[in-house]
Amino acid sequence: MLLSLDRNDLSAYLGNQVSTFFPDRKYGAEDLRGPVAEALARLEYCFSHIRLKYFFEDGKACFNHLNTDQYAAFLYFTANTIFRKGGNLDLAAKLYALNKLLHAFDLFYEVEMPKVFYLQHPVGSILGRAQYGNFFCVYHGVSIGSNLDDVAPVMGDGLLMFGGSRLIGNSTLGDNCIIAPGAIVMDRDVPENTVTYGMPPNTQSKPSRRHVIRDIFNYHG
Repeated sequence: MLLSLDRNDLSAYLGNQVSTFFPDRKYGAEDLRGPVAEALARLEYCFSHIRLKYFFEDGKACFNHLNTDQYAAFLYFTANTIFRKGGNLDLAAKLYALNKLLHAFDLFYEVEMPKVFYLQHPVGSILGRAQYGNFFCVYHGVSIGSNLDDVAPVMGDGLLMFGGSRLIGNSTLGDNCIIAPGAIVMDRDVPENTVTYGMPPNTQSKPSRRHVIRDIFNYHG
């Protein structure tokens, strides 16, 4: 993968960021080197399936720490890696909070994202606990979470959520679905190959001619 900073410099850079914003304890490259290495491996696999400018060029995945969409994904992968490994949850919590501070993006380190997802300017988005399908794309101001009965959505592969859309509660989505800008899907099943628009009680779905995985990820299996 093409990197704007090598692993050691990136670990030191991230440690300096965490210690600057949360000065109760200092973290250095040695605290982050392992999680960063694994996060970059996960990031490489993810970005290698996003055949868009800045993410995949000249046959290689690309990571630029100054590309905020990419950095938001990197922070999640690093925090989630620490959590998966049973590591320092104080550090994982600070990486989660750093994502909120830098990008106004809320993605808790315990949430399990798919192997391939694409953040398109996710400012103001909250990705809560849910069962995420692979090849997931999210824009700004999106909310995903449980209903008052603590039932969370279940998503198929190839879901695109446009800005301001909501996915809440006991909702099951098929493969290749698009949620239109501002639409609210709450406690509702959504068929595959559809675009959904509107708000309850008038939320509606209609057939879609787009294919999320091919159109955004340019992936054919």
